[in-house]
Amino acid sequence: MTAATTMPGTQAVPGRQEAIDLFERIRQLSFDGVGVSRESYGPTETAALDALVEWAGGHGIAAQTDPAANVVFSLAQAGGQAPIVCGSHMDSVPQGGNYDGLAGVIAGLLCLKRLKDEGVRLAHPLWVAGMRGEESAWFGKAYMGSSAILGKLKADDLALRNKRSGRTLAEAMASVGADVGSIAAGKPVPWVSGVRAYLELHIEQGPLMVARKWPTAIVSGIRGNIRHNLVRCVGEPGHSGAVPRWLRNDAVFAVSDLLMRLDEHWRVLLERGNDLVVTSGVMGTAPAEHAVSRIPGRVDFSFEVRSESTETLEEFYRVMRAECDEVARQRGVRFEFDRRIESAPATMDAQLVQLLLDTSAELALPAEKIPSGAGHDAALFANAGIPSGMIFIRNENGSHNPAEAMEIDDFMAGVDVLYRSLPKVA
Repeated sequence: MTAATTMPGTQAVPGRQEAIDLFERIRQLSFDGVGVSRESYGPTETAALDALVEWAGGHGIAAQTDPAANVVFSLAQAGGQAPIVCGSHMDSVPQGGNYDGLAGVIAGLLCLKRLKDEGVRLAHPLWVAGMRGEESAWFGKAYMGSSAILGKLKADDLALRNKRSGRTLAEAMASVGADVGSIAAGKPVPWVSGVRAYLELHIEQGPLMVARKWPTAIVSGIRGNIRHNLVRCVGEPGHSGAVPRWLRNDAVFAVSDLLMRLDEHWRVLLERGNDLVVTSGVMGTAPAEHAVSRIPGRVDFSFEVRSESTETLEEFYRVMRAECDEVARQRGVRFEFDRRIESAPATMDAQLVQLLLDTSAELALPAEKIPSGAGHDAALFANAGIPSGMIFIRNENGSHNPAEAMEIDDFMAGVDVLYRSLPKVA
């Protein structure tokens, strides 16, 4: 990672070699030939959790599986009534990077070991959650593990199917020991009721920290999103040479027209100061109908809009549906939508943000705030009323790809911020 510089003092932060070894072991367990694939509620996600449970047991750290099949780590000698929970998710996207999610769980485990080794007893004991199923890549829904923890998975969520295997989410969760009946009934897992605070360390998934040479930063808030995994534009197929423009119902040109209209609305909203990103990450005509000389009669695509503002999300969604109606009228097509899926924006707790900034400054790290464009489990805890905070770690080459490049020195600096912040949580 060319942009990284060794952070003063990180060589002395306990747990460096353990971190290197754990990252490498789990990379090997989930290597798919290109990147890593830890399928939500699948065997590689389970294997990664098992590896952490084995490591924890070797260091006197207890591990318990909750009714949603997440694993919670703690120290036997921990006291207090209201725990601080830190952690992240164990799954990855297909052919993804090794640090997304995993870094937060390993960071928490290193803090537990350090507390034990140094004989530190916190007023609020530390629990570390290795959560399943955060990535939407497998079932089309994000935050499945944390949603189950909070009792927020619904029947239609559990009916979603894995895009590769076809198994329902309910079947996949049951296969790893989750109490699907309790989850379907909307029952939160018992341990979440008394949580004092939730803290999550995570790699940044954009380029800002690399550009600004920040090894760590503190998250101010998390964008929410509205998405459709599948929107279908249905037109009329025909011979490319036989149908003039004015008689065509061309699905490709209709979708292209729609996206250009949405891009213009996006530009205008940005000029007004709105926080907004818009993406259509999946798009294609029916493969069985591919032909150079065929007017495409169907296009399938995805739609996603993200913002820190609920009002902006809803405004843009209304604009999108209105433009679909107008394009349909003008071009003789129709748009069909699957289920709308949404995640609310989240604001990190102001006191925790300041605490993490102060600790960063004490360690001679940048005391900088940054919004998160990507979603995280922390958003669900924050919106459930649990004070939440996040530490970002510099990461080159983006995320959701095999080229994720987090430097171990940056990671250990973030672990130190997390560890030294724990006693300050009132």
